[in-house]
Amino acid sequence: MAFDDLTSFLDRLEDDGEVHRVTAPVALDHEIAEVTRCVRAERDGGPVLVFENVRGHRSSVVTNLFSTRSRVERLLETDDFDALAARLFGLVTPNVPENWLEALKLVPRLSQLTKVPPQTVRAAECQQVVKLGSDVDLAELPIPRCWPTDAAAVITDGAVVCRDPRDETYDVDRVPVSVRDARSLFLHTDAHRRSWRILEASRGSGGRVPFAVVLGGDPRLALVSRAPLPFETDAFLLAGLLRRNPLDVVEGRSIPLVVPAHAEIVVEGFVDSGAELEKAGPVAADTGFVGMSERLPVMHVTALTHRANPVFPVRVPSAPPTEDRWLEHALERILLPFVRLFVPEIVDLHFPPCGVFRNLLFVAIDKRYPGQAKRVMNAVWSLSPAMHAKTVVVVDRDVDVHDESAVWFHVGSNVHPGRDVDFWDGPTSMDDHATPVRGLGRRMGVDATTKTTAEGHTRGWPALLASNDDVRRLVRERWGDYGFTDDVAPD
Repeated sequence: MAFDDLTSFLDRLEDDGEVHRVTAPVALDHEIAEVTRCVRAERDGGPVLVFENVRGHRSSVVTNLFSTRSRVERLLETDDFDALAARLFGLVTPNVPENWLEALKLVPRLSQLTKVPPQTVRAAECQQVVKLGSDVDLAELPIPRCWPTDAAAVITDGAVVCRDPRDETYDVDRVPVSVRDARSLFLHTDAHRRSWRILEASRGSGGRVPFAVVLGGDPRLALVSRAPLPFETDAFLLAGLLRRNPLDVVEGRSIPLVVPAHAEIVVEGFVDSGAELEKAGPVAADTGFVGMSERLPVMHVTALTHRANPVFPVRVPSAPPTEDRWLEHALERILLPFVRLFVPEIVDLHFPPCGVFRNLLFVAIDKRYPGQAKRVMNAVWSLSPAMHAKTVVVVDRDVDVHDESAVWFHVGSNVHPGRDVDFWDGPTSMDDHATPVRGLGRRMGVDATTKTTAEGHTRGWPALLASNDDVRRLVRERWGDYGFTDDVAPD
């Protein structure tokens, strides 16, 4: 079943018993976030939480939307993320290239897909209530402070929409948006993001760059807004590919942008391209740490539109386990075939949750020649999905990169630090607080593959202990004879 909006998605989840409604009065600041954190940590992801009685507000707040695999599978209408990845890959690249030069030629095709462009409608649920200019008051929205260290209330689950004037493609990004005052917001974007580059290209022109912050709408936008897309890709087209139907959009009421028609709430506005950046206080980062004070663009709000009875989605940033882990896992599987276009020897890859889906990357390769692991490290760092990985661990193809213990076992067993650990300087995540200079630091590559004499290992390399195939088969056939209660022998 497809979902056009957050409301229908919630209705389906409630029918399936996956929604818990909190009717007791709760405080917007800190309390909602703490309840969510406790439920998520103690109940294996826990249910979706709908807070119906938020003090001082009429709208309900919903949290913990995507904290289980089953909900993300339902969202994407699949029980196999790899099969979904294969479908999308086939749409974009019907003929697999034979070499890296042919692969490079496929990149522009992402921006040439025309089967699922957004479809503009004349009337939309997100504009049932419209407030313009001085009638706007952001305090009417239940925007929370999730953590005591947040300097202001923060929209944590808003999709920031803008358009590149050079090719008219739309960018959708998920970054914190903090409240500056009743009619302005800070956009927590940075130099690695397309929205920043759009602003930089307009800087000094004296014009206004339109932006919208969208809450709710098609739940698939939660995945689209996290995808590290090539800059020429239209995010609304990717949403259409995931939906298998065009995304309904509507013209903004005060800005020359279209926005998702089925959103719960849309905040419209602009950034003055000639204005100086302003200092904003720290807000919680997706790394699980307190963010930094920084100088940011100010979005001046020109309109606030919403449904007659909107639901306000909140994503509580935290250290692992995070709400995003299954969305990030789905995105990882979707990206794998595209990464293999450029690095075909990659068998599998995994961003473990303990690395908050950016600091650590495990890669399994089909190793065929000396030094190949180091070539792969440099190759993946050149691709946007992995450019922020501080540590890349490369293992042989038969190692399950989704089993963190197995990866670290091979690191501990196969790595000689003087030979197999290398460091490179380059760009890092702007949220990485460990680098001496923000956005620039040192990255580490760890080669945990089997070594050959050509790589300087003159001794023999032992094989892993493994059972005889005949004995393994015999034990599995006779498992019940041994009196164990398990139906199947463990692998």
